[in-house]
Amino acid sequence: MRIRIAFVLRLGFEAMDCKFFQTVNRILTDQCYYRSMNRLNHELFLIDGIGPFFQENRRTEINWSKIDFAELDARGRIPDARCRQIENDFRTFTIKAAAMGYNAVTLDDLAHLTPLSLYSAELKQKIEQYRELYRTLFAIAGESGMRVFITTDLLFFNPVIEKLIGKKHQKTGDFISACCRGFFEDFPEAGGIIFRIGESDGVDVEGDFRSRLILKTPAQARRMLKTLLPVFEQHDKLLIFRTWTVGISGLGDLIWNHETFNRVFSDIHSPNLIISMKYGESDFFRYLPLNPLFFESDHRKLVELQTRREYEGFGRFPSFIGRDYEAIRKQLAFARNMAGISVWCQTGGWSGFRNLTLLDKSGIWNEINTYVTLRIFRDNLRTDEATRAFCKEHLASANWPALHELLDLSDRVIKNLLYIDEFATRRIFFRRLRMPPLIAVYWKHILISHFMRKILRCYVSPSWGRELVKTGYHALRDIRRMKQLAGELGLPQEDFDFQYDTFRIIAVARAYYFLPHPECTLRLLQKMKQNYEAKWPEPRYEVQIDLKPFPLKGAHLRKIINILMRRQSGYRKLDRILALTFYTALQPLIRRVNRRVFPDFAQKQAMGINTVFK
Repeated sequence: MRIRIAFVLRLGFEAMDCKFFQTVNRILTDQCYYRSMNRLNHELFLIDGIGPFFQENRRTEINWSKIDFAELDARGRIPDARCRQIENDFRTFTIKAAAMGYNAVTLDDLAHLTPLSLYSAELKQKIEQYRELYRTLFAIAGESGMRVFITTDLLFFNPVIEKLIGKKHQKTGDFISACCRGFFEDFPEAGGIIFRIGESDGVDVEGDFRSRLILKTPAQARRMLKTLLPVFEQHDKLLIFRTWTVGISGLGDLIWNHETFNRVFSDIHSPNLIISMKYGESDFFRYLPLNPLFFESDHRKLVELQTRREYEGFGRFPSFIGRDYEAIRKQLAFARNMAGISVWCQTGGWSGFRNLTLLDKSGIWNEINTYVTLRIFRDNLRTDEATRAFCKEHLASANWPALHELLDLSDRVIKNLLYIDEFATRRIFFRRLRMPPLIAVYWKHILISHFMRKILRCYVSPSWGRELVKTGYHALRDIRRMKQLAGELGLPQEDFDFQYDTFRIIAVARAYYFLPHPECTLRLLQKMKQNYEAKWPEPRYEVQIDLKPFPLKGAHLRKIINILMRRQSGYRKLDRILALTFYTALQPLIRRVNRRVFPDFAQKQAMGINTVFK
């Protein structure tokens, strides 16, 4: 009751421009936060530990969604030298993470730790080597007081597993339960298992196992949980169930739809279950409101946060997230049974950028985010307090005002130039997906095309477009200032040269999107692309300039968008008739259209653009 009263008062205080009321508001929020978090006997402060596995990876483009097992054991086993490198780097990582205050670490994955008698001799030998390596990693984590949680997809497959469970997957529950039971018996020190059920391996994933989505409806997900939970209760382990989905099947809106959420979880109550959710209704983007499902039930919940920002440079330049996360923490003060946080400091996205968090100097911008995020959520520090503490503990220069200005500028540059706020602030849904607020720059791709120009002009008025162009060019001056501040702090200045050259292309692309005479701007962009590629060898952003004209007029495109897209999360009748059923019958045609409309990487990375229409 006190928390509800505080919430009402807080809403009133936020509307008042008064220092006294702002102070009272902060006190109420902080007290509610402590009540919310201190009800728990065990708080989880999870951090992903896959970085050491990528230290020697030599691929030009890396899939950071999970450990690259195919590269690691390409010759039938992991080289002994590589095992020692992983162990040494993992020790460095866990010591630093534990010193920050993290108490648990995640590693991929259950498939590579589960031996089956029907496997080939080569695969048995490989799995045994992984098991030996992970026993060492478990011991290393234990030295720093950290528990280890293992990830898994539902479900991983190879020909042996296909034969065991059958084509209709009727024995899936028994199979995965047996895998979990065997894992807990062999690794009793494990804290539990984290299940991903709404996304499978990317189309580029190779190796002994590939995952597929097998849970298609809320009823199937509920049955799976009821099958698995007794195993976890028997062994006193945590089952962390992620609601992340990419829009496929009847379970594809679990991340944001309260009806689907309740159909899965409403009648399931177990102290061993934790529901893990990304902070927004989509992926790790800015301009997203807090996911309302954090307030939907009394289940224990983790909030997933990302500090190596996959859509904002992968740590190649600063992308400070502290103020956004402080706002999220304050809102979560009113959520029930928060179990802690799960921080992605390395996982996510496709790129050749190799900034390894807590392992080398190039990961400094990720490290700042990783430190500040924990101090905000664990210690209830405000952003400025957390950055001041980082400066004192980790920088030779105690020039906190310079660091404070640099980080605030980095936040502003990302929001004002990488994102187009007039588009990013719109709540747009397509089928079961909340559309991302960042579309013109995606992972390491800068997309410049007639199609992108027309799409953005459907959402951004011409008058506001001119202001956006001015704002973009102003942001370039902020990058110059950040470079100067980095020099004062002894931080890498070349990162800002790279960011400036990259973001200058994005600023000019914005002029192409919104100003007249796009042909002239395109010629300038082509020249800038040539200079950029000559100056910055890989890894860098890929500037994709597509000169093909898009056949539809803007007015016609707007009508199509109004039919296909909706502004509210709830489904319209049209969505249920057209978007959820009709698309399935038109898959061949949709694939042909997608090949013409969407860039090549959209077909070959993640699960591929066609999955959105399934």
